[in-house]
Amino acid sequence: MGMTITEKIFAKHAGKSFVEPGELIMVNVDIALANDITGPVAIEEFKKSGAQKVFDREKIALIPDHFAPNKDIKSAELCKTLRDFAKEQQIVHYYEVGRMGIEHALLPEQGIVLPGDVVIGADSHTCTYGALGAFSTGVGSTDLAFAMITGKCWFKVPETIKFIYHGKLNPWVTGKDLILHTIGDIGVDGALYKAMEFTGDALSNLTMDERFTMTNMAIEAGGKNGIMEADNITLEYVKDRAKRPYEVFKSDEDARYSEIIDYNVEEIGPKIALPHLPENVVDVEEAQGIEIDQVVIGSCTNGRLEDMRMAARVIKGHKVHPYVRLIVIPATQQVYQEMIKEGITEIFIEAGAVVSTPTCGPCLGGYMGILAKGERAVATTNRNFVGRMGHPESEVYLSNPAVAAASAIKGRITHPREVA
Repeated sequence: MGMTITEKIFAKHAGKSFVEPGELIMVNVDIALANDITGPVAIEEFKKSGAQKVFDREKIALIPDHFAPNKDIKSAELCKTLRDFAKEQQIVHYYEVGRMGIEHALLPEQGIVLPGDVVIGADSHTCTYGALGAFSTGVGSTDLAFAMITGKCWFKVPETIKFIYHGKLNPWVTGKDLILHTIGDIGVDGALYKAMEFTGDALSNLTMDERFTMTNMAIEAGGKNGIMEADNITLEYVKDRAKRPYEVFKSDEDARYSEIIDYNVEEIGPKIALPHLPENVVDVEEAQGIEIDQVVIGSCTNGRLEDMRMAARVIKGHKVHPYVRLIVIPATQQVYQEMIKEGITEIFIEAGAVVSTPTCGPCLGGYMGILAKGERAVATTNRNFVGRMGHPESEVYLSNPAVAAASAIKGRITHPREVA
């Protein structure tokens, strides 16, 4: 009996020749990740245990990104806890403001996460790294503390759903639209504690940035992880970034799946998720005309360079609607620098946008774009729960960067073909 990519990675990291769904295993962890919100809790548990040293100072990443640059005194104290622990333990992968980025964009960019890895993070969107052919998932801060001490983590091997995407993408359709369509189809609990394996000829035309977007949102369907086979595009991406050996895993032809779901992408147009769940997905045309107050382009979902290029292509030569706030947040300093070099930053500023240093900020209602009562925002982020970006009576609509940019220009939800 064959194994899926996820099962093969688990078997390798558990020192076993075979694993199957439902099996409880202890696996070795390649990277353990925390941010300025979850890290201090894990550090507290680490110290309570009596542990003196982390298992491997090169296999832990501490990234202050949620409320950094420091939003207030409390966030400054959280970031200081992270910084002090990184100094004390001589953590290699600690990135201060000015060098940091949003964690799930920074780690792949820096070659810290590689194909075949097991990655855990005290953040639900740790599933992002599956785009590299790695197993990655979010855990609690206590689990993270255990991993920081031992280098290991317990897992129940998940069943796998295979999603196959066929055909050629329509204009203005991106990886964000494919994953929104998928979540709209199966629901926010449609893949509960299951591996979501994405494949098909349509994905071969997606950039790495778009692939990261798809695996990033696996958690929004309840998935334990999202994962893709590492192909030539993946290997080209990691070639100059990798600083250690890695292994590429592929699902066996006779691998077992709990379900196989096929999609013809030629039937998929730009999508938007209506409040207050990522499963409330409709075609953009169905939501056109809804007036908005704010647009956010950024986050660990859509803050990469391809996202910025797409949004700039739409907004170039236009002005942001006079009663709309457009907030642009590059996911990393490297993305920010490239935006400046390519003239993208200038395009946004000339249009009337705010361009911020990298931060999670408004995505979780932290800062840099809090919504007031009754306000509506179109965002390239990943969640639109009640109160996600501010007041519980505000609304968040999830879209790709092109739809977000077009909406910023018109002051209402808009298909990008109307302005591009």
